[in-house]
Amino acid sequence: MRRIFGAAKPQAPAPTLDETTDKLNLRGDKVDDQIKKLDDQLVKYKEQIKKTRPGPAQDAIKRRALQILKQKKLYESQREQLYTQQFNMEQTRFTVDNVKDTVSTVQALKAATTDMKTAFKKNKELDLNYIDKMQDDMFDMMDMAREINDAMGRSYDVPEDVDESDLMAELDALEADMAVGEGAKGEVPSYLQEPDLGDLPSAPTKEAANSEAELGLPAMKT
Repeated sequence: MRRIFGAAKPQAPAPTLDETTDKLNLRGDKVDDQIKKLDDQLVKYKEQIKKTRPGPAQDAIKRRALQILKQKKLYESQREQLYTQQFNMEQTRFTVDNVKDTVSTVQALKAATTDMKTAFKKNKELDLNYIDKMQDDMFDMMDMAREINDAMGRSYDVPEDVDESDLMAELDALEADMAVGEGAKGEVPSYLQEPDLGDLPSAPTKEAANSEAELGLPAMKT
């Protein structure tokens, strides 16, 4: 049967956006080259028209220039069509990329949602009731620690029957004593002052010692 009807040819794969865009760019470059060549020819014909006198020769140059100008308009029209096709291809590529990015984003969000659900199921630390109970326990322990600190900070030497007003009066008296002490700061304390011994007898001289010796009295040691 294959010999009679022939085997079906494998269908060629559809061109990709990148391949089509490259082809359009190549065609656009070729059209641009043709337009540039036609422009160069038009410049030459313009120079010839300026240098040629009016007459059949100048008319012939004008006809050739007009033909070149028509070709240029044709290539420019083709170039505009290529511009439009390239723009459409770019828009299509942008849309396709946007769709691919959207699919990737949705897939990533789906995977993240699955991971979050698994984490919430496996970890009791993410349970709101567990967190609330832990916070309550933390507050209770903080209160207990505060009560313990207050109990440990009590003073056992202060009697309970001490009146606060008496303590304030004693504090005022102490401040008054300190103020008096600061006023007399320049005076010498009494325990550092020299005692007043009054008039003491003077020490004996040599003449007094000689007279005592003449009288037969023992001499005083100096």
